[in-house]
Amino acid sequence: MITHRLIRRALFLTAIFFGASGAPAAPVEVQTDTAGHAMVVAGHPEATAAGLAVLKAGGNAVDAAVAVSLALGVAEPYASGLGGKLVLLYYDAKSRRTYAVDGLDRAPFELDVAAYLKLPAEARSAGWTSVCVPGLAAGLWEAHQRWGAQPWAQNLQPAIELARNGFVVLPKTREFFAEQEPKLRAGDPEIARLYLPGGKLPETGVRLVNEDLARTMEILAEKGLEGFYRGSVAHAIAAAAKQGGGTITLEDLGRTRGFMGDPAEIGFGSYHLAGAPPPCSGPALFMTALKVLEGVKWTDATLRTADNLDHLGRAWRIVQPLVQSQIADTMGARFSFRQLTSQRNVEALRRQLEGSPPPVSPDPKSKTAAISFDREPEPAFASTTSFVIADAQGNIVCATQSLSQHFGAGVVAPGTGVVMNDTMSNFSFAEPKSLNYLAPGKRPRTTLAPTIVFKDRRPVMALGLPGSGRIPTAMLQVLVDTLVFQRPLVDAIGDTRFHFSAAAVEGAPDVVEAEDSLPAGVAEALRARGWAVELKEPAGSGRSFGGFNAIQFNADGTLTGLADQRRTNAAAGN
Repeated sequence: MITHRLIRRALFLTAIFFGASGAPAAPVEVQTDTAGHAMVVAGHPEATAAGLAVLKAGGNAVDAAVAVSLALGVAEPYASGLGGKLVLLYYDAKSRRTYAVDGLDRAPFELDVAAYLKLPAEARSAGWTSVCVPGLAAGLWEAHQRWGAQPWAQNLQPAIELARNGFVVLPKTREFFAEQEPKLRAGDPEIARLYLPGGKLPETGVRLVNEDLARTMEILAEKGLEGFYRGSVAHAIAAAAKQGGGTITLEDLGRTRGFMGDPAEIGFGSYHLAGAPPPCSGPALFMTALKVLEGVKWTDATLRTADNLDHLGRAWRIVQPLVQSQIADTMGARFSFRQLTSQRNVEALRRQLEGSPPPVSPDPKSKTAAISFDREPEPAFASTTSFVIADAQGNIVCATQSLSQHFGAGVVAPGTGVVMNDTMSNFSFAEPKSLNYLAPGKRPRTTLAPTIVFKDRRPVMALGLPGSGRIPTAMLQVLVDTLVFQRPLVDAIGDTRFHFSAAAVEGAPDVVEAEDSLPAGVAEALRARGWAVELKEPAGSGRSFGGFNAIQFNADGTLTGLADQRRTNAAAGN
């Protein structure tokens, strides 16, 4: 019943907000649900229902996270799954402590870097040559072994049934399939068989099954971690990789484990934030920017004015290259994060912000030029997915998972039903001195940024979103909107999304990208301040700007789930 209601609502919202009737009354709809005990917010209604069913059966937030994570891999096969990565925050209500679980992808442990660099550039983002060793299953297993209450196999049943019975193709699902149709047709017969049934894009409203994935998850349910990283599934993946020219091996898969550690943390006014640690650069970026902006006197009373956006953008231009140069998979990355957010460094960055010039990328020969953006490429699509769960005991899971780009490498090992990542594309290849330069066994830098916000040691909100390089910008604007301007979270999420990026040509203005709901007067005023302004897409389309999922913890003890309709997100509680 819950699943059907959420699916009907998703179809209804799509018809209203993107139908022939015209533009929405507000920039973007955010579906909300308030409950007294527990809440699940995830990227597809059937994944949300899977998590809620586990909670109602007596599972805790981690049990529900296993079900939701794997159900998302079924219902959003373009965004995440067993062939990809995961980073998960767990807040333990009893101890009031937050943990970070690392299920990130890695380069093969015996990778021949010199040989790999001789491959054509396109081999780093498509095909088996772009596949890293997937970490999602290991991350889920690590979290469940530490905190799960129900048997592992029981938590996998909703996702197994969803794969076997098929998930409902929603309107936005079909849009994402259509955008990636060339990849689906690019030559891997397995991915085409699964996601172009009968050689055609699936129609809205149909159920799309993946019997192979159901069997893979049954093996995972029966044998645990070994069921994916050893045995028949691992052999199928390694054999397909070898045949396709890839570099991952049985030994790489067998060595894969998840890890638990401490999150990245900062204080911000009366709030405390916990986020994903390095090599996740997203939290380091928006947390450092928040610290620089802490206590600033804003020109206007709302965030989305030309003066305030200009100020935010200038801070972003200063912080972003520092994070890119210091945060990656290195021994010193956590220390670097603490240094970046230290009071001494923040004060120096504030002084730099006060004297920063207009947003024009500098002549690199100029000794007085401002720091410009680091020009690492950003994928065009808002790939990845995020989910948040709170249980009746007050425990919280806030997680983000990804295949890197939509449909990852565009390959599936025959018989597994598992879409594989293209995470090798996230490494740096041009500059050997880069901290993110390719190396054996290394985890590439990622913008994944699940975050929990506390006040007086109690959770205030937990949130995350997809969107590649736009993830940390979105986190910054929503957090500034809510924590500084005291705006309701639902409005901060639903308002016009924007992003700051480097000029394509040296010496040209840096860019403010935004949804087309940015007022014309604000756009013109930003141009007058030296920015180029690009209105990327209709508000709410979700192509470049990803959809938030969040839970707000209310003063009366209730929970409000918020599901941003830029994606097929859904919130439901009990």
